Amino acid sequence: MFRHPILLLLVLLFGVVVLGLLAIGAFPPTVTPQPVERTVPAERFGTR
Repeated sequence: MFRHPILLLLVLLFGVVVLGLLAIGAFPPTVTPQPVERTVPAERFGTR
């Protein structure tokens, strides 16, 4: 098919990447919501 096997490997790799992106776009992974925890700086409790 190709004279250079490296071209065949590059085309196959590109095809796998495109198929992977299409699969992720069609079936996105679920994201579990996480609570946001913020730290309060110690300066807020110090004396002025």
